[in-house]
Amino acid sequence: MNTILVVLLVLAGVALLLMEMFLLPGFGIAGVSGFGCLVAAVIVAWACIGHIAGLITLGACVVLTILAVWGFMRSKALDKMALDAQIDGHVELANNRLKKDEPQPAEEADKKD
Repeated sequence: MNTILVVLLVLAGVALLLMEMFLLPGFGIAGVSGFGCLVAAVIVAWACIGHIAGLITLGACVVLTILAVWGFMRSKALDKMALDAQIDGHVELANNRLKKDEPQPAEEADKKD
């Protein structure tokens, strides 16, 4: 029973961390919950199963998190979520329009002389 709990906590923690990194903006509830699940999995494994199981769970959490992030970044799912539209519009700034239409102060002084 404890082993199933540890496995579920690790999977939930990795899933929540992936959601926080790639789907939800900021460092919020999903990131804190994911990290909390991973810590809880290590604590449960260490306290209920044994010291070796705690170390194995700690290593598995680190390796699974790294592999999940690496795998998700290399997958096509991230390309589908990314915005790759090109904006071809042009906005003329008021400052540039004034320079073209109105004479500059130095030009006005030259014309008066």
